[in-house]
Amino acid sequence: MSDVAVPGEVITTDVVIVGAGPCGLFAVFELGLLDIKAHLVDILPKVGGQCAELYPEKPIYDIPGFPIVTGQGLVDNLVEQIRPFGPTFHLNQMIEALEPIGTADAPRFRVTTDAGTVFETKTVIVAAGGGSFQPKKPPIPGIEAYEGNSVFYAVRKMEAFRGRDILIVGGGDSALDWTLNLQPIARRVTLMHRRDDFRAAPHSVEQMRALVASGQMDMKLGQVTGLKGEGSALQAAICRDSDGQTFEIACNTLLPFFGLTMKLGPIADWGLNLNENLIPADTEKFETSTPGIFAIGDINTYPGKLKLILSGFHEAALAAQKVHRYVYPDKRLTFQYTTSSTSLQKKLGVA
Repeated sequence: MSDVAVPGEVITTDVVIVGAGPCGLFAVFELGLLDIKAHLVDILPKVGGQCAELYPEKPIYDIPGFPIVTGQGLVDNLVEQIRPFGPTFHLNQMIEALEPIGTADAPRFRVTTDAGTVFETKTVIVAAGGGSFQPKKPPIPGIEAYEGNSVFYAVRKMEAFRGRDILIVGGGDSALDWTLNLQPIARRVTLMHRRDDFRAAPHSVEQMRALVASGQMDMKLGQVTGLKGEGSALQAAICRDSDGQTFEIACNTLLPFFGLTMKLGPIADWGLNLNENLIPADTEKFETSTPGIFAIGDINTYPGKLKLILSGFHEAALAAQKVHRYVYPDKRLTFQYTTSSTSLQKKLGVA
């Protein structure tokens, strides 16, 4: 697998996949079984999407066949699964323009990234999650000076937080999950929320309250209004409670979890009849209003949609069937099972 392209070269391919998260990666597998080659473009510097970027060490419990798997573990397995099909990755790039150059019956598209990479492709699969995402930053004066050393908006390696005095701010699942995951390895964890009412899973809230009751961590009500420290080394957070009283919490690490801002970027200009920043798709083949462009995973919407990774896998499988019709219009597609088809097993290198 590669993420290198020759500058100035127009790359001709069967399909361009926008997004290299779990759904985009599994689409490579389903396409590969049908002898369809794929190039993947992702704005992030590595594959895996939100799983790898936001919660690589967070356990996931609802992937079929895996009672428990981390976000990075799932990505690693998907990458290994698609290795026989040799996809090409174009990372740190964003699709800047998409121009139809074919017909409805025989679609083709010219796709250009902000790095100048140009594709001519028969089909496009948009697997961009919620679009390019960035954390919502708290309105704390001077917080930028501490970012990357004392202030973090995601936990990529838990071990980096061992022995630290951590202040986690937020009331949602991310704040509670990381409170529970980091508490055993941190020197001290304090959770702060503006009110004693959380939007997280009830079981997580119960676990947090039990840790507070046993003295193993702290929970404070209030908001962070300022930071104190030398250079980029945080020493304390200045806070204010609901009565307007100011107090300080000693800490050398701040983890604010205020959610994510999702931006579709140029996707919004592709004429895909967006509905509340989501792309409507049918449930037979997950094709959009533009023939030859498909949408799978969290980026799409349809009646009964569930934003689950396993739903995205199902969508990828059905989209691949229709992509085959565009790539091989004169070739009859015979459905086969990997458990019994020697031809598919040869493609996978297990025959």
